[in-house]
Amino acid sequence: MKSLWHLFIYGLFWCMASCFLGGCSESDHLEENRKDQSSWEIIQTQIWDKNCTSCHAAGTSFARQSDLILTADKAYVQLVDRAPKNQAAKNDGLLLVGNNGLQSLYNSFLWEKVNFPDFEHFYSDHPDYGELMPFGGPSLTHGELRFISEWIIAGAPDTGVVVDAALLEDTMRFKIPNEAYTILDPPLQGLQLNLGPFEVWPQAERELFYYETLDNATPLYINKVEISMRAGSHHFILYDYEEGTPPEAEVYRDFWNSEGDFNIGTAASILNQRFVFGTQWRFTSYEFPEGVALKIPANSGFDMNSHYVNRTFESKMGEVTVNLHTIPPGEAIHIAQNLFENYTDILLPPNQVTTLTRQSLFNERMHIFQLTSHAHEHMTEFKIFIIGGDRDGELVYFTNDWEHPPLLRLDPPLILEPGQGLRSEATYNNDTNRTLRFGLQSQDEMMIGFGAFYIE
Repeated sequence: MKSLWHLFIYGLFWCMASCFLGGCSESDHLEENRKDQSSWEIIQTQIWDKNCTSCHAAGTSFARQSDLILTADKAYVQLVDRAPKNQAAKNDGLLLVGNNGLQSLYNSFLWEKVNFPDFEHFYSDHPDYGELMPFGGPSLTHGELRFISEWIIAGAPDTGVVVDAALLEDTMRFKIPNEAYTILDPPLQGLQLNLGPFEVWPQAERELFYYETLDNATPLYINKVEISMRAGSHHFILYDYEEGTPPEAEVYRDFWNSEGDFNIGTAASILNQRFVFGTQWRFTSYEFPEGVALKIPANSGFDMNSHYVNRTFESKMGEVTVNLHTIPPGEAIHIAQNLFENYTDILLPPNQVTTLTRQSLFNERMHIFQLTSHAHEHMTEFKIFIIGGDRDGELVYFTNDWEHPPLLRLDPPLILEPGQGLRSEATYNNDTNRTLRFGLQSQDEMMIGFGAFYIE
């Protein structure tokens, strides 16, 4: 027995020494193992087996409660094209995982359950969906989440390689913040903007603008934007001014005062605005593709636009921190430009479901790397399709969440040739007794398609 023990220790030592001397690592082993695996097999072995099967295995209480087994012998048929046991999700028309491409991602109960970064939407809009998974955390890594989402978008196949395994190298994890406002650390290279704190009156909406000069003697090249906001925000947008004189700096300009009266002077001050970046997510971190940056001219400024909704009977506080990360001019190979398709011809009859369609054609070869949307609380679906070319009619963007529409990253970018374009299709359920039209408040409606692109 002693000799066997010695052999075991010797073998263990030799294995460790071989790895050390030969430079092997866990990532090397993982990379080697992934070479011959399909995308589904990687999900099974690298995600489910490591994070989920201890609970979701045959005979466990978790498996019985959720009617979901994620061990290798059953996981695929348990997930794909199957309704969830959760009755609220079933009533909402969700599948655990659909195989209908992009639209399936936002109709996936699995994605709702694992998408920790969208926790506010999950707990506020779907209190009957249970808990985020893995239960009790930690979240799956950013790489694991992106791998799962790309697999669903690719049609959730059980064979073939449809997702780049290199995504799993991103091992950062999202941590749900506490209710306190999170102030961002300033970027190592770039600048930080701060808005507020400011009061949001009870039973009211407050939308304001605040212009701040950047004091930049030379152009800036922004390749990453981080935004943190206090709870209750409807949206935050950065604008600049392409022409004309910008408004007075460091002055709050409200659309409405505390009594609800509209301020025509604020409306007049934004006529020459140009959209730069926007989000409806309380926490946003968006990095442009490598070599792509927004160019901000010298001696510029940003108009910060914040919209808060307070339907309680107590005053709330609004506040925003923005980090603008910059790169040296020589690293900016492509200059990003912004899509801003704002459709104001909106008329939604009372007690009726209405679908509006708008389209835009482009006269240049465009590389679109970001798409998102903006609408208000009666929007039920917002879709964007390609017009023209071999992919005519293909769905490239979908959301059914008006409060937290995704900032869709297109990697590689969507390339549209001259003469092609995008068609937006938004569906609204006006369950009120009044006609809804375009308007600035959350109970009015909007139909805006945003995006970012570059031209070779």
